[in-house]
Amino acid sequence: MRKPVRRKNRKRHWSAWFGWALLLVLALTLVPVLAWRWLPPPVSAVMFHRAVGESGRPAYTWVPMEEIAPVAALAVVAAEDQRFPEHHGFDVDAIKSAWRSNNEGGRLRGASTITQQVAKNLFLWEGRSYLRKGLEAWYTLWLELIWTKRRILEVYLNIAEMGNEVFGVEAASRRFFGKPASALSHGQAAMLAAVLPNPRVYRADAPVPSVLRRRDWVLRQMRQLGGTGYLDDVLAP
Repeated sequence: MRKPVRRKNRKRHWSAWFGWALLLVLALTLVPVLAWRWLPPPVSAVMFHRAVGESGRPAYTWVPMEEIAPVAALAVVAAEDQRFPEHHGFDVDAIKSAWRSNNEGGRLRGASTITQQVAKNLFLWEGRSYLRKGLEAWYTLWLELIWTKRRILEVYLNIAEMGNEVFGVEAASRRFFGKPASALSHGQAAMLAAVLPNPRVYRADAPVPSVLRRRDWVLRQMRQLGGTGYLDDVLAP
């Protein structure tokens, strides 16, 4: 007669542990997401990996959106995520297109949105695994729920690697063009966006032909999107 009681107590015990574990996961997730919603992140996970794992010295200077030329925001959206103002963290059409291309033996393509890239670069480790992709999706959902589009783009522009161990548009602009991010021209902004697929190999100040072609493509996309007015709603305070 006592066995059912023991089983019930055991179920309650494991349910309590599961509940506490879930609360711990939520706390570990939400505290940094809430903190970086308003505060400038002092470092990203990728920067930390460079500094510790590779004994590097990442260049990183945080600047608010007001000190970044609007053409820089337009350039990264044109290059990386043209549906950024519309989607909720995941671009389903881009995912389907990349899936078809990869399955048909075409050039290996990704479909990460700017929000997904912020989630990955700010909170997670580098590499490919189902666990990391699952956590990336988890953080992406919370970023879209808690942050504004403006904040997501602001953080992306500040932590994206735009040169080997050069993080953010301010550090990249000063390193490669000798000027602050607020003074970037259309061509310079497009050049920084053009190296994003492989910033550890390509250089904005010494572009190879493929980077020059991508820069020209980014400039065309910026024009086709309608210029900086395309992001008026996103960049509005």
